[in-house]
Amino acid sequence: MDIQKILSMVDHTLLSQTATRQEIFALCDDGIRYHTASVCIPPCYVKDAKEYVAGKLAICTVIGFPNGYMTTAAKVAETKDAVQNGADEIDMVINIGMLRDRRYDEVLAEIRAIKEACGGRLLKVIIETCLLTEEEKIKMCEIVTAAGADYIKTSTGFSTGGATREDVALFKAHVGPEVKIKAAGGIASLQDAQDFVELGASRLGTSRVVKIVKQEESAPDTY
Repeated sequence: MDIQKILSMVDHTLLSQTATRQEIFALCDDGIRYHTASVCIPPCYVKDAKEYVAGKLAICTVIGFPNGYMTTAAKVAETKDAVQNGADEIDMVINIGMLRDRRYDEVLAEIRAIKEACGGRLLKVIIETCLLTEEEKIKMCEIVTAAGADYIKTSTGFSTGGATREDVALFKAHVGPEVKIKAAGGIASLQDAQDFVELGASRLGTSRVVKIVKQEESAPDTY
């Protein structure tokens, strides 16, 4: 698969607690240079990053991150603040305890409330597959579809596991045709990225793909 096609699907990500503004700007520079789909950054840097990229790159941020157990009102407020600061895309974390309690109507209502707060921006719903049963994953495919979200996303990258090929294939089999798939967490190679795309992912949450491409560019030619 063409490397540029893979890069065009990457949400180039830096969500470390220690991330500095200059590191976020460097991430943006790489996102612009390699034509990634977006940069995915902490909410506190959205306004600065939006001004810095000057329309050359989409800005994605996270809501209810990484645990998802904030109140719906708090997540909606976070979303509105992010949109006001210039976010183009929103990646939200579901309330996993609510799902496990089978309070499905409340999970659905929360996603819909955040979708409304997005004001037309893309919404990706992180369900943290490593903490769910197969039944719960399938149920979330149904709920995300019913809520009208744009994407279902595997993972935060902050829990016990990241994206797996099996989970992306499961999503593909159970989401509605209008819902896209984002694989995130543990994408360590270009082969990983290609595998996830071939299984149905159209976004990849990772910091490593761009790093790999940069390393290959800087490697000395050998004859």
